[in-house]
Amino acid sequence: MKKIVSGILLLALPFTGLAQEKFNTPDEAATAFAAALAHHNETQMTALLGENWRQYLPAEGADTEAIARFNRDWQVSHRIIQEQNIAHLNVGQAEWQLPVPIVKEADGWRFYMPAAREEILTRNIGRNELSAIEAMHAYVDAQADYRHLKGFFASKLISSEGQQDGLYWPIQPGETPSPLGPAFSPREPNAGYHGYHFRIIKSDAENGFALLAWPVEYGETGVMSFMVSQDDRVYQTDLGQETEREAAKISQFSQSAPWQAVAE
Repeated sequence: MKKIVSGILLLALPFTGLAQEKFNTPDEAATAFAAALAHHNETQMTALLGENWRQYLPAEGADTEAIARFNRDWQVSHRIIQEQNIAHLNVGQAEWQLPVPIVKEADGWRFYMPAAREEILTRNIGRNELSAIEAMHAYVDAQADYRHLKGFFASKLISSEGQQDGLYWPIQPGETPSPLGPAFSPREPNAGYHGYHFRIIKSDAENGFALLAWPVEYGETGVMSFMVSQDDRVYQTDLGQETEREAAKISQFSQSAPWQAVAE
């Protein structure tokens, strides 16, 4: 399975700068990219990707672990997959592919940023949707832990101040963690967890629980919406362009169409 290296994906957003450095072969271009990334050479990155690349990857926004992983994978293996005038760089045993193609023009090969936009968006959405599904399962586990502690299921994600009436509450050093972390319900307006909002809804069972998840920004942070109940089986559907409005109408878990079980 291809890994998503977020710090590198951001490098491949639309390019609007001046002329980029050209190479005799795509291998030379890939080697130059790997060297610039490994040595944090901003001057060389600008020559490779264009003068505005820092607009899309600010210093504080780089995923250092992702970059380190790319560097390790490059040392393990790297190869160019070429089809006519378009080439891609694959690295590591998992053959992770850099979403920025290298294209041949009359005067040489260069990284072509605009073509990467759709691929990056697709990968980002896929990653967020997988994280949302994992979060649904984490919620089910948290409810089980909460019931073990309290004798009943929680009706809130975040506890009231000074209380333990939700799945998360702040703790002091040395105290046992709450069943769930605070990320499911961020305090900042419109913020989400891996591109998704979460809200507790009614179960389809008398003594149960359920959770709904929908993308913060449809088509950008996610496409599918999800729900799960005490049975720990996740269901999904595409609520469309009006996802925010449609999600607001949902108050109870349902296994009926258009909801379908996620294949896991």
